[in-house]
Amino acid sequence: MTPSQPVPPTRTPSAPVTWIRGAGSWIRSAPGTYLWLTALFVTTVIIHQMSPDIEEDFLRQRSTNIHELSQNPVRVLISSALWIDGGGWIPYAVLYTAFHAPAERRLGTLRWLAVAAAAHILATFVSEGVLAWAIRHGHAPQTAASTLDVGVSYALAGVVAVLTYYVPRPWRYFYLFAVLVIYGVPLFTSATFTDIGHFSAVLIGLACYPLTRDRDKTKPAPAQ
Repeated sequence: MTPSQPVPPTRTPSAPVTWIRGAGSWIRSAPGTYLWLTALFVTTVIIHQMSPDIEEDFLRQRSTNIHELSQNPVRVLISSALWIDGGGWIPYAVLYTAFHAPAERRLGTLRWLAVAAAAHILATFVSEGVLAWAIRHGHAPQTAASTLDVGVSYALAGVVAVLTYYVPRPWRYFYLFAVLVIYGVPLFTSATFTDIGHFSAVLIGLACYPLTRDRDKTKPAPAQ
């Protein structure tokens, strides 16, 4: 019989290594979220290199305002979701990690993207439609047709809303109440066209309930 060889001790990964591995695993589980966030980081760096006057004109050409939507709606609907109007990138990194990433993990990339795109596009048309009505009836100046309107907040609002269906009961109802209050109160305090857009995006996200249903559970049982 051969003598047994000593078993080398197992090395436990250090805390930083464990954290890095965990972060890498989390990012890989939501590729769409972090590719989008990376694009926002790049465009934010580009914007910070511009003077304020050039920045405003540059973003206005990529805005989903009435003028640009009437000229090239597809271009501005896509480009407006790749730029941030003022502020920093870090808050968006936090919000994307807190809401977009969990939604993508639960829904899958394609269904998550469908919710985000529906909220972004439909809420844009609702808000700009309301603004067009206000301009036509003299409740807003004609210059509002070229207002600066870029960003990812409508898509975020829709995703925040659709996550309601993944919150366990009874906390789901508290979560939904908080979402409706956060996005609904501005309708009674300021009621800008963006406030209308945000609340519309929440309703669109809630209307995406069919996308949250587990496909395996919706398949019919095989015949006996």
